[in-house]
Amino acid sequence: MSGFAYAFSLSKEAVKTATPPGTAKLIDHDLVRTISGHHSQTVDHIRLVPQPSRDPADPLNWSKWRKVATLFCVSLYPFVANITSASLASALPFLAAEFMPPIPPPDLGHLIAVNVLMFGGANIWWVPMANIFGRRPVILLSLLILTVCSVWAAKATTYNSLLAARIFQGIGGAASDTLCPNAVGEIFFRHQRGRAMAIYTVFLALGPIIGGIVGSYIAAAHGWRWSQWLNVILSAFTLVCCALLQAETLFDRNAAIAGVTERRNTHEDPEGHLHFEKQNDVRQEQVEPHTGHTYQSFSFDQSLRVGMYRGNVVKEFLAPWLTLRLPAVWVVMLHYGGLVGGIVTISTIGPQLVSMPPYDWGKNAGLINVGGLIGTVLGAAFTYLIADRLTKRQAQHEEHGLSEPESRLPALMPGLFLAVTGLWMFGFCAANPSHAAWVGLEVGYGMLTFGLMQVPSIDFNYIIEAYPALSGDCFVMITCLRAVIGFAWTFFVGEWIQKAGPAEPFGIFGMLLGVFALLTVPLYLYGKRVRIATKKWALGPEHH
Repeated sequence: MSGFAYAFSLSKEAVKTATPPGTAKLIDHDLVRTISGHHSQTVDHIRLVPQPSRDPADPLNWSKWRKVATLFCVSLYPFVANITSASLASALPFLAAEFMPPIPPPDLGHLIAVNVLMFGGANIWWVPMANIFGRRPVILLSLLILTVCSVWAAKATTYNSLLAARIFQGIGGAASDTLCPNAVGEIFFRHQRGRAMAIYTVFLALGPIIGGIVGSYIAAAHGWRWSQWLNVILSAFTLVCCALLQAETLFDRNAAIAGVTERRNTHEDPEGHLHFEKQNDVRQEQVEPHTGHTYQSFSFDQSLRVGMYRGNVVKEFLAPWLTLRLPAVWVVMLHYGGLVGGIVTISTIGPQLVSMPPYDWGKNAGLINVGGLIGTVLGAAFTYLIADRLTKRQAQHEEHGLSEPESRLPALMPGLFLAVTGLWMFGFCAANPSHAAWVGLEVGYGMLTFGLMQVPSIDFNYIIEAYPALSGDCFVMITCLRAVIGFAWTFFVGEWIQKAGPAEPFGIFGMLLGVFALLTVPLYLYGKRVRIATKKWALGPEHH
């Protein structure tokens, strides 16, 4: 049964033992007798979730190097895409007088705002296309668009031409925010995803920081156009890497195990060794004993092929909108939108602030991003250490060894708290400039990037685990709202600061992010009941 009335009428014990989509048995508590037979002890084994099929084409069965190569590609893409978005932000002070008549400062921010809008909005078509034609061809096409439009931006001779190029750069970079985290979820098991997603998020968070630092120096030394030529080089390199290394991760696991009457469980022992109950490895040719089905070998070259077509075009394009009925999607999209809105606003306004008195940083204006870099490194280390530990610990202490997506959520609070206070610190220091106030700007920026490093990593894992059949569609709506918030904050903040000063807009931005952060509490307390209530939606369209 499902439905909110039913889910919230259940007793605590009934909720604890329920297994809606997202709840999985992660730990097997095995009773093992000693050699003498007089004593016994409990040994915990990590069960592989999801259970892989026997097909060598299943991404969960890939060799370690193939998974690492794919993780590298899907991490490099968001890194480069965010560099292309941010490298122009720190070069804006040098661009103002490039065109005639000179561009007013508020209009300069539009070059960032439209890019951010399309960076999320374009996923309305990228993700459905990836569900129909596969992840690989869509990623390659989007990277090709990013490369070509970076050439366009570098050669633009009018403000309107540059504005249009920035729109299409956003379209080309958009898939990195949805298809890449989804690919991480498709190749790693639940107990591995936290660290893998932390690596992805490191690259995601470092992109705008590195782009902001190098953009001002390149613009000062060689002109702002060379910041765009750097984008061309980086996006072309990423395109080549993905063409050669990034395998297709879309795989119908349900179809692969359909008809198999004996489903063998697999697990990892405490030392991390993989075990099958009746078979230790995926061999060149495998035969299911009860079905007679034969699996042929699956080479790396085969994983690089394109040409998949899964149909259901109308259903795939409508599916993302249906995820708006899932409360968790709203919580994650507000978290992500508030964080990215703050980052984009600071990366746009920050270089302009420190290039003016009393700072007069000039070509060093991009160094405002150093605080963000330090916050990212600290956030990465913290997230990497705790990402999977909380999930394993909760399952080990659970009598039935069940793993709940909600066990990850407490780790969000440090990052969200620091992000909120970081926005306030940046705004209030910007409103009270002095020769030492730049320290507050840097610290505030670092606190915000700590949150950006930590929160999406945990939130994305939560979505992948809570709604595994719908995670790609959920990411569409998450990135779309993120884009709307980032666009709105960046589009209006320049004029707002001119009229009211920095304290008011950043104070309100921090307040909004604080409200978004508080939504984590009811999701943690009642998230499993909500998953029970939305079970009929969470299974995916193929189950209806």
